[in-house]
Amino acid sequence: MTDTPLYVGADVASGSWVAVAFDAEGFDHATVFAEVGDLWLEYEDRADRILLDVPIGLVEDGSGGRACDSLAREVLGPRSRAVFTPPVREATRKRRYPAAKRVNERKTDRSLTKQAFAISDDIAAVDNLLQKLSEAQDVIAEAHPEVCFRAFAGEPLSYSKRTAAGYAERMRTLAEFDRDAPPVVQSVAEATGGEDVGVDDVLDAVVLAYTARPSPDDLWTLPSDPELDSAGLPMRMVYRAETPLLDNPE
Repeated sequence: MTDTPLYVGADVASGSWVAVAFDAEGFDHATVFAEVGDLWLEYEDRADRILLDVPIGLVEDGSGGRACDSLAREVLGPRSRAVFTPPVREATRKRRYPAAKRVNERKTDRSLTKQAFAISDDIAAVDNLLQKLSEAQDVIAEAHPEVCFRAFAGEPLSYSKRTAAGYAERMRTLAEFDRDAPPVVQSVAEATGGEDVGVDDVLDAVVLAYTARPSPDDLWTLPSDPELDSAGLPMRMVYRAETPLLDNPE
């Protein structure tokens, strides 16, 4: 087994994690994990960076929400609805939607969408992992695929990722970033073909992996100086671009 560092992007899909790994030379492999803990055990000794498509850094209460979510909506323009407001930390531990919704309303005066609740278990699993393993905090960060695509494209995208036009738009964006991206997408689709993984999940995992992998462009965060939540986790989204998406992303 080689000690070459890996750079991983992982998208949560239907309760599983689609992981795409690059080394310094290019695409290495793709696989699917049932739990984020399994993903961490696989990569903890080799990964320099792991980007996950779930909220990291959670509010406990209050109506303000996370600055990174507001800034992500700002840079996405017509695709702003792709960013949902995550549950408060306590709500992520509830097993049923009505209970989680009540907690969220009591602590924030905001309702909780079913979309946000659908990945609450995954949010809580990542939150628990990072709180228990301080070494994971140096490797794992949050990234939103739509923000990553926006950064690579240089302008807001126009179409939903679940449409044919949206697929073509994102494939074109990846190909312009790296001419080897189309065969990478094909390889990931083949490697995950027996799993419950959609085409949009493949694209999301690939763009996160490209963001994690070193390139001439820099890594930035929304916001540039993120706040820490009550557990000490930064509330931020990572993206890669030549220059920041916002002039003053505070």
